[in-house]
Amino acid sequence: MNYAALVEPLLQFLHCRTPQAWIDEASRPENLPLLLTDHLTCELKAAQTAAWLIRKYVADKPGAETLMRWLAPYEDFVYREHPDSDFIHAHRHLGKNITRHDAFPGADDLIDKMVLLIKEELHHFYQVLEIMQSRGIEYHKITASRYAKGLLREVTTHEPDTLIDKLICGAYIEARSCERFYALAPYLEPGLASFYRSLLRSEARHYQDYLALAWQISPYDITDRIRTIGETEARLITDADSELRFHSGPLIPV
Repeated sequence: MNYAALVEPLLQFLHCRTPQAWIDEASRPENLPLLLTDHLTCELKAAQTAAWLIRKYVADKPGAETLMRWLAPYEDFVYREHPDSDFIHAHRHLGKNITRHDAFPGADDLIDKMVLLIKEELHHFYQVLEIMQSRGIEYHKITASRYAKGLLREVTTHEPDTLIDKLICGAYIEARSCERFYALAPYLEPGLASFYRSLLRSEARHYQDYLALAWQISPYDITDRIRTIGETEARLITDADSELRFHSGPLIPV
């Protein structure tokens, strides 16, 4: 597969590439447990974000309860550190039958795109967990990076701008995840590098889906909002961080 061609559009979308200092630190073998642990939680957070968008803007009460049931085994594992759930069994119950309370331009597309994203991110969650288990890496809770919170500070507090901004933020988060998989893969051992490259196609589509929904739902041109949020995202990626995380900036020199 021509991975360079696959990621080129999102590299044009992002305002910067991952700093080499972050790649150097993240690719150190002793940091692999931390990186995989944070990657695992990021997959769940991506699914939660998509589920929240459906629950907030489209789903009725039964539909919202269905989404919460989908996420429950994964949340129990990550937040409550319950023993390994039967994630394969849980995944078989994911579908597209989310009942809704209202319709607006883009509602059907939002459900379809976000449900597919949820299914893929939860599948990736299980794949990362399998990799951790195969390497004897136990899951332990870690603190979140400042990245997502910093990005969401840009979100406007009135509708429909709130939804549009959240979709734009989602596009940048997915694009950055894809860019990091691509940037990090050449520095990893072959098995893990192959896994990260296998994620590129779906992650590249996720950012496009978020961006397409933002344009579809917005009643006006959002070029300026996309640029503003993108500039914030670039600062979060290039500014120094005190802790290594999948979406952190380069570490502050000790």
